This record gives sequence, structure tokens and C-alpha cells, in this order.
Amino acid sequence: MTLPHKASLAPASDQPGASPASESLFICPAKDIFDSAGVNDALALAFESCPDNSKMRAETVRVLRDAQKAGRAAIAEAFGKQPFEARALTRSYTYLADQLVGTAMQVSSTRLHPLATPTQGEKIAVLAVGGYGRGEMAPSSDVDLLFLTPYKITAWAESVIESMLYILWDLRLKVGHSSRTIKDCLRLGAEDFTIRTAMLEQRYLAGDKALADELDQRLKSELFKGTEREFIEAKLKERDERHLKQGERYMVEPNVKEGKGGLRDLQSLYWIAKYIYGVQDVAELVPLGLFTPEEFETFVQAEEFLWAVRSHLHLVTGRATEQLTFDMQVEVAARMGYEDRAGRRAVEVFMQRYFREATCVGELTRIFLTKLEALHMKGAPLLERIFRRGPRVKAGYKVVHGRLDVADPQTFLLDKVNLLRLFEEGLRTGMLIHPDAMRLVSANLHLIDDEMRNDKEAKRIFLDLMLKHGNPERALRRMNELGVLSAFLPEFEHIVAMMQFNMYHSYTVDEHTIQCIVNLAQIERGELVESLPLASSILERGVNRKVLYVALLLHDIAKGRPEDHSILGAQVARKVAPRLGLSKSESETVEWLVRYHLLMSDMAQKRDISDPRTVRDFAKAVQTVKRLDLLTVLTVCDIRGVGPNTWNNWKATLLRALHAETKRALETGMEDLNRANRGAEAKKALRTELAGWSKTDLKAETVRHYDPYWQGLNLATHVEFAEMLRALEQSGDPGAMEIRLEPDEDRDATRACFAMGDHPGIFARIAGALALVGANVVDARSYTTKDGYVTDAFWIQDADGRPFEATRLPRLTQMIHKTLRGEVVAKEALKSRDKIKKRERAFNVPTHIIFDNEGSEIYTIIEVDTRDRPGLLYDLTRTLAAANVYIANAVIATYGEQVVDAFYVKDMFGLKYHSESKQRGLEAKLRTAITEGAERAAS
Repeated sequence: MTLPHKASLAPASDQPGASPASESLFICPAKDIFDSAGVNDALALAFESCPDNSKMRAETVRVLRDAQKAGRAAIAEAFGKQPFEARALTRSYTYLADQLVGTAMQVSSTRLHPLATPTQGEKIAVLAVGGYGRGEMAPSSDVDLLFLTPYKITAWAESVIESMLYILWDLRLKVGHSSRTIKDCLRLGAEDFTIRTAMLEQRYLAGDKALADELDQRLKSELFKGTEREFIEAKLKERDERHLKQGERYMVEPNVKEGKGGLRDLQSLYWIAKYIYGVQDVAELVPLGLFTPEEFETFVQAEEFLWAVRSHLHLVTGRATEQLTFDMQVEVAARMGYEDRAGRRAVEVFMQRYFREATCVGELTRIFLTKLEALHMKGAPLLERIFRRGPRVKAGYKVVHGRLDVADPQTFLLDKVNLLRLFEEGLRTGMLIHPDAMRLVSANLHLIDDEMRNDKEAKRIFLDLMLKHGNPERALRRMNELGVLSAFLPEFEHIVAMMQFNMYHSYTVDEHTIQCIVNLAQIERGELVESLPLASSILERGVNRKVLYVALLLHDIAKGRPEDHSILGAQVARKVAPRLGLSKSESETVEWLVRYHLLMSDMAQKRDISDPRTVRDFAKAVQTVKRLDLLTVLTVCDIRGVGPNTWNNWKATLLRALHAETKRALETGMEDLNRANRGAEAKKALRTELAGWSKTDLKAETVRHYDPYWQGLNLATHVEFAEMLRALEQSGDPGAMEIRLEPDEDRDATRACFAMGDHPGIFARIAGALALVGANVVDARSYTTKDGYVTDAFWIQDADGRPFEATRLPRLTQMIHKTLRGEVVAKEALKSRDKIKKRERAFNVPTHIIFDNEGSEIYTIIEVDTRDRPGLLYDLTRTLAAANVYIANAVIATYGEQVVDAFYVKDMFGLKYHSESKQRGLEAKLRTAITEGAERAAS
């Protein structure tokens, strides 16, 4: 954080020999940034014909605006050629701001409001404060100024300040300003830590230098001295609140300035160091012993990278944008010269670097603050020190300020396995590891070699860190941040800080892996019994924990490569599991779990689990109840580890149903799955529920439906349709329709039931009506009756993935009625609503369409995997209806911006689509509908 050149504020004509600081400080020649001589000549010429102050100020703004425009263009052009030179860039913007402010001050005080003999009270000093004072300016940073006067502000000073501000505002600078005396500064700084921090970084720009020096001296002696601990605590509290607001370091749309591991964390270190030690540059922390030379290099690298990212963000958007949103990530990656690599987009390579730098910032922060804590720790009260007993640590360790440290580094390093024992001791005692011990580990990662990886004791410790102490997250996360995890498990290195560029995954791949293990540990501790009864009961009955933990650790180990990560990951698991000490059968199970870790999720979310063939195929793949249980728990942890809002009752219901049906098939035989058996059970349940109906009505209801109806819907929906069909018959109106929207709490959705006379294209019209009211369809079933009715059930959610509020249902019902009656034409009305948000346009989702004639006994499954948008389902179903395709079911699985729509269909003769030419014809029509819709949505 080297401070920038302090610009000479006198016109070049007054100081012909004045020159800016070394050219190497800036990203381009100083004259290109601000041509002082040229500006002075232009101002002198302009002032010759200015009759009054108003005209003089206008001419000043005109000349400075041209200079500002030229300077900003020169800096931006140079940065485009040197996209990582952020330090030179921030100095350049600071230099340009200094020149603009200095010239505005010069004109205001000597031309607009000249004062021949200023009194003692008519002194004024202009100081830069905050980030501007520190000399770090991004393209759209604020220009924060402090106008300092010795006493109460005079009329002359007020006029100078006002004119100066008007000039700067007319230049479209975002000026933050305050006018204060030295007494004001001391009083306000004592009351408010934000003001105190801003003044900590005050830097003299123009005016009375003696006044500025006096403020600097009095701040140090009267405000800063003796309040170091108070300031540290305030800054740490601010940091914690900021992190809570911005989210984890690994969130995939990070805030470069305020987020965890961002620039504000680095600035906080500098503030604290400057407050306590008076340093002007972070390099001064090395001789003070707070950073090693290597840590200082890490600081410089992280700071330069983060500033480069922030500056590109500002230049792309033309404003002070700090959030690295998905669309901006693509732009910034391109500007910084990142390119696609095998299996990975340029933006993913860029974001991996971002998250690695953010992790480094976290480590530096921890090291620095713990060092400060040791130096500024208040002694505990005497009685507390006498009676409080610290945790007992094993030989070779010591406790320093409540943290676990190494007693003798040299002895510690004699045994390589100690690099793992340290983490075991940390979990055993419940203590955090001291930064000095972390430094020791980081500096000696080379000791973790093949010999150590194959050491029996090292393997035991590594597995025990996950299996024995009940808190595997803490050890794994710290090991990952220090590089121990990828040193002991080299295959893990590839996924450290790896981002998956999509809206589905909230974390980097390594953090997702740790989140999955967190979920497993929580289930084991009995913390999720209510929300995860099935997974909890499986673990309570007992499974091979070692297999489960290792499978979760390795399940995404092959992400980011061109090949299928499940297949490649299984190959990795085949080598790694035995190396970790698992037996042959355990290793085979781990390999199988990694290979098929997506199978249960795909079956539950992309297929109709009421179709006997789905369960039969899944049961054949799983083969044993033991594997089914392991895969179920792994699937639950995997989905929950994707992000904080990914898991819901809908997914829970699907997985529970698939587990129950598959377990039943594996234990009692596949014949239990046939439709007739399950249909008989459903009819019996309906008769019991409708005990008040006459035998005639009950018989009419149970014989009118085909077999799939009884298997595809639950009892509550059967009752709903029974009542709706009876209402239709009683109405006597052949054109009547019944629509009922009810909350389905078990599935986190609203169930929308439709009953009416059957005619072609109804399914598509309903899909259009639902799209118009902003409903996301998560599942849909369509059944025709033997007596000419159609019963369609849709499960829908609002834009936030939740059931619609009960108060909205009457209006939704009314809107759907209008659309189905033709009062609103969905195709036309959707044109203005079927749009993709700007930040989501950066995602590339290729379209894949497959025809599956094996996944169902009586239907062809058309699976469409493509980019999601509001009107997609309507476009697809309308296309299928126009091709005389009968849609029985639609199963919709959404993964962020990607959606997989699986349609269970027959042709107009009730047959599957076996003909390849018919399949290709249908695929072409679907692709056309997708392309046209995507173009409309992007327009």
C-alpha cells in the first residue's frame, strides 16, 4: 500500500521545474494522465475573456473535463494492455484526482475568491481521507475530502469550498466532503470509529500545510494513543458483521470489496497496523515480526489481484460495482486474458484463482490478528487464572492464549506424521490451532510425501479426523486452507477453490465436499431427525461410516475435466480408497458410490417414480438394501451440500418414495411393483375415504380411470379429482371446467388440479396459463378417463421456489380460467414475460434431447435438457401437441439455469415412438421451439 505521489497544486507556470513522481509508479506516462502545462495554458487563455466568476468557473470545468476524459481514457487503455497492473492503476487514478482537486482549489482560492491579506482564521487545508487518502482509487471510487480550518469557518473559506465543490460536482466526481476544525475532528473521531478510520488515512493535498501537520500530530497523541485495543475490537466487530451480511468466502457471486477474503479485510489489517505502529506500508510489518517475507509477498499478490478485479468491474459497468455477478465474471475473465482449458471455461479458471486469493487473505488475517492478540492481550483477572484450568495437551504441544501451538518446532518436524497429529490434537482438545503452528505446517508441506501417505499411523489419523471426533468440518477446512488436504490427497488439489459456473451450485467444489461431510456429521449427531427422518433412521440402524465418509470426500474429485466426473471419479476412488486403508470390499463399495452418486437423484427428479419400470431399473442397479441405504444418505448429503436453499420437502418426498419402493422390491421381489397390485390398494383407500358416497357413485369413480392413474397420484389427489368429476357431471355443461389450487405442504408446492372434457392440446394450454401467472411447474400428471374427461395435476411453485401464498390462490385461479377460456392468448401474452435476466445470460447450456423406450413399459420418455426460462414448458408442450403427441406425465427437474423436462408420451395411436425418423422429426421441432424461444427471451 505504497502511498501515491502528492500532486503539486501550483500551476505549472508558477513551478516550471515541478514534475510528478517516478513514471514507474503509474500505468502510463504522467503527462498522459494529466498534462499540467497544457491545462494551465488552456485556463490562462480562457480566463482572458471571462467577464465574471460564473463564466470563469464554467471555463474551468470545460478545461478540466477535457483533461479528465483524456486521462481516464489513457489509464483505461494502458490497463487493457496490462490487466493485472492494479497498483499502478490505483496510483494513476489517485494522481488524476489529486490534479483535478488541486486545480479546483487553485482556481477557487486565487481566481474566484482572491484574498490579498488572509487573517489567522482564514487558513484552509484540503485533505484526502478514506481510500482516496490511502492512495487507492478504483475507476469509480469516491473522492473523500476534509476541509480543515483552524477555527469556525469564515465566509471566505465557505466561498472557496463551495466553488471548489461545484467544479468537482460538474466534473461528475462523487465527492464526499466535510468541513471541520481540529477540535471537531478529535471529538467526532472519539465518538465514531468510521470517522476515526477515515482520518487515520488523511493525506495533505493543498492549502495550509502547517494546519494539516498539526491535525496529524494531535490525532496521534490525543486520539489514537492508548486506544489501540478499543480500535482493534471495533474493526473486528465491523468485520464479523460484514462477513455475516456478505456470506461465506466461497459464495459463487462474491463481493470483491466487502466479502469474506475481499479487499476490505486487507484494508482492515492495514488500518490496525497503522493505528498501532504508525506504518505507511504493509512492508513495514515484516521487520516488526508480524509477517514473514513470504506472507508479505502473499499479501501483495492477493491485493494486486483483488484490486485488478475490482477495477475491471468498475470499467465494465461504468460505476462502482463491487459484486462479481455471473455476467460480470465472464466479462472480467475475458478482460484479464483468461482462456478456456480442457473441460473448463475461462471464467471457471479465473474464479478458481479468485477463491484461492480470498483464502490467502483469510489466512493472513488470522495470522496477523493472533499476533496482535498476543502482543495486546490483557491479563486475565488473578482469581480466574488461579481457578481456571486449561485443557491438557499431549507432549510436544503447548497452549498459547488458548490456542494449540507446537512446543519445539525442530522436534515436531522430526516425525512427518506430526503434520496430521496437530489437527487430531486440535479436535481432541477442542482448541483452535495457533497461527505459528499453521505457519510451521504450511512451510513444511514438502514433508508430506509418498512415504508419509502410505504410513499406517497417518492413514489412521486421517480417517479418525472424519470418523472419531464428531467435528470433521473444522479439521478438513483448516487442512484444506493450509494445503495439507491436497498434499496428503494429491487428487484433491485439482478441485481446491474450483468454481462451477452455474446458478445451481452455491459453493466451490472443495467447499461443497466439506459441506456434504458437515451434513453427514449433523445427521450422525442426531441434529436433523425432524427434517431428515429417513437418513437419520438409516444411520441409527448402522452403516459402514468409513465407506460413507470416504465416498463423500471423493464423490466430486474428478470435477472440471472433459470426461464424465462420475466415471473418472470412480477410477480415482479405486486407487485412493485402498491407499487410505480401506479393505477390498470397502474400496469396491466406495468406487460404486462415486460412480453412481447421481443415480438416485436423477431417478427421483428426472423420472416418474410411480412407473414400475423406474423402480425396477433402479433396484437392478442398486442390487442390495445395504447399497441403497448408503446411496440414499450420500444423495441427501450431496443435495444439501449444493447450497443453503437447495433441499426442500419436494426432493425429500421423492427420495423417500423411491427408497421405500426400491427397498420393498429388493426385499419382497419385483412382482410387488406391478400396476394391478398397487391400483387395487389405491381404489380400496379411496372407497374408505369416500365412505359417504353411494355404491353407484363409488363404482363409477373407480372404473372410469386407467391403471396409471391409480399408481401416479396419492390418495388426497384421488379424492380431489373424484369430487371435481362429480361436480362436472352434476353441472350438465359439456364445456365446464373445474380448477382447484391447494397447498401441498408435504411437497413444498401448490397442487393445481384441472378436470374438464378431453380435447387435444389441453396440457399445453394449462402449461401456458401457469407460465402467465408466474408459476414454475415442478411436476405434472395428465390422465384421460374412459368416459371422455381429462384429469391434469400440476405441482407449482412461485419464483422463490415456495408454495404460493393462500391469499394469491383465488386470483391465480381466476387468471387461469381466463386463459383456458381463450380470453387471454398465452402465446402472445408470454412474449413480454418470457425473458432471461441480464446476470443470467452468461450461462451456456447446450440442448440435449434423448428418446428412451426402455425407461417405461407403456410410454416413450422424451428427455429435454436445456436452458430454463419462464415459457419453456409451454413452448415444448405446444410443439408436442401440434405434432399429435399425447403427454401423460411431465417430470421437471431444475438445476439453477438448467432444466431437464422428461415427458412420458405416446403417439396418436397409443404407441411408443420406436421409429428413428419420427424421433428425429420430433427432435427437430423441439429444437426449433427452444431456439426461437431463447431468441425471444434474450431480445
